Amino acid sequence: MKQLVYLSIGIFFGIIMYKSEAASWFRIYEMFQFGSFHMYGIIGSALILGVIGIQVIKKRNLKAIGNQEMKLTPKKKSFARYAIGGIIFGLGWALAGACPGPMYVLVGSGYLSILVVIFGALLGTFLYGLIKDKLPH
Repeated sequence: MKQLVYLSIGIFFGIIMYKSEAASWFRIYEMFQFGSFHMYGIIGSALILGVIGIQVIKKRNLKAIGNQEMKLTPKKKSFARYAIGGIIFGLGWALAGACPGPMYVLVGSGYLSILVVIFGALLGTFLYGLIKDKLPH
């Protein structure tokens, strides 16, 4: 039953990403050229909804699926870690033309060349898992 809920949420997310053109390489390129407000509006809306959602979770002490406690621990504050991570993420996003969410939407839309990017993302995640204990956190 949980898998059906997750699958439904994923399908809904994919439809929203596709219909809003958030998975469009052209829209992403346009955003990095500061040519349109479209993607900034989508990202800004998601940010505002995320902040509101987190506050509701904290205030009402909501539980996760299965009545599990949600642990929202604050991250360490450091300019360098967020700046470096943001630059790496942004460069990858600009080079690939997609961030992690829309990559799977693009596969579903028939853009099979994005499979190369997905393979690279999975490989990078695997390699990070191997060396994360040796990195400064």
